[in-house]
Amino acid sequence: MVKPGGRVLLAGAGGQFGKAWATLAPPGWTVVGLGRAELDIADAAAVDAAVRAAAPDLVVNGAAYTAVDRAESEPDAAFRANRDGARHLAQASRAAGGSFVTLSTDFVFDGETNRPYRPEDPTRPLGVYGASKAAGEEAVLAADPDALIVRTAWVYAATGANFLNTMLRLMAEREVVRVVADQVGAPTSAATLADAVWRLVELRAGGIFHVTDAGVASWYDFAQAIAEEALATGRLASPARVEPIATADYPTPARRPGYSVLDKSATWALLGRTAPHWRVALRATLAEADRLALR
Repeated sequence: MVKPGGRVLLAGAGGQFGKAWATLAPPGWTVVGLGRAELDIADAAAVDAAVRAAAPDLVVNGAAYTAVDRAESEPDAAFRANRDGARHLAQASRAAGGSFVTLSTDFVFDGETNRPYRPEDPTRPLGVYGASKAAGEEAVLAADPDALIVRTAWVYAATGANFLNTMLRLMAEREVVRVVADQVGAPTSAATLADAVWRLVELRAGGIFHVTDAGVASWYDFAQAIAEEALATGRLASPARVEPIATADYPTPARRPGYSVLDKSATWALLGRTAPHWRVALRATLAEADRLALR
């Protein structure tokens, strides 16, 4: 991987990860961020031109097609972004002599295991979104065998469209919020993810690594914690009741893995540290949201 310090071209700069990545840049790094309007990663010529213009030491792909349910009816769009776009960035980075980092997802797995998924476990996606991300992993490694691929899950941040902010809005509007309780994973703050990826980059890591916050939760557990923390800090004036439901009670176009906990042991062994528990990270994210609201 790249030497510590240098110039970074960040695709997907307007997303949750992109914003956290730029904010947490260590000293010595310069981040050139391009959002969706500035760079369509599915356009190979545009990617080549952007990489030549930025002359980066490192290219980071934080862009993706993430509409899990819509992907079932838009497979071409999902694969153009998640497979072809990732490949274009990896190829352009390699041709320019730089290093490459891309993000992937727990949705590359089927959720049928009884233990956390290891990086080397075979992928078995259940839907188009997961299949497009798994194809993106393969395309990246074919283009650049030294690339760093970081799988993560259930990412949220203080701003943007995510589960945290959706729950806060619904809890302010309704007395009862019904949330799926039989899908289990690990909520992950964008800050945890970005910090870990920066550390992996500076250690010159390559290959596939898993990064999430510590602990395990269902979506119901996560929603209940959001309600409790928001009430305790005064963000909610009155408690909203969170009711658990089964996946079958909330049908969606895309199938989702019932168990998608990722094994992070190799990541934390390399970094010499562990991630915060997801509930601790949730408190920190809510505190950040409060600080942003005061600006």
